[in-house]
Amino acid sequence: MYYRISEWIDSAMKNGMPKEVISVCFNLYDDVDSTWSLEMVGCSSFDEDDSDWACDEVTDFGTRNNPLRWSQDSDWSEIQLMISDMVSRYLKEGTYKILFNNLDGVAVGFVDGDLELLKRNSK
Repeated sequence: MYYRISEWIDSAMKNGMPKEVISVCFNLYDDVDSTWSLEMVGCSSFDEDDSDWACDEVTDFGTRNNPLRWSQDSDWSEIQLMISDMVSRYLKEGTYKILFNNLDGVAVGFVDGDLELLKRNSK
């Protein structure tokens, strides 16, 4: 699954990171019947104490119309842990790791739940 996520992120990043983006959130969705989807949004703000920063969307990198979708018989917490682990791995070894690691923050979470902050840069 890591290679699917890595290729999906690489494809979404082919046009680069807009200069207004200072943080990225990977939004998870429970599409029911053990089907899940993931989108990536770039945001113009970041506040580790207030997760509403993820609502300040500048771009969805085309992922809203092309989310990563998969089927897996797991509960939401297992899915979030798995995706968090894979995005963390991407931050260490992915094609665009430098761009992501220069952001103020990167998080993963279900759109109606809490965010898990994977990285933050203090200014």
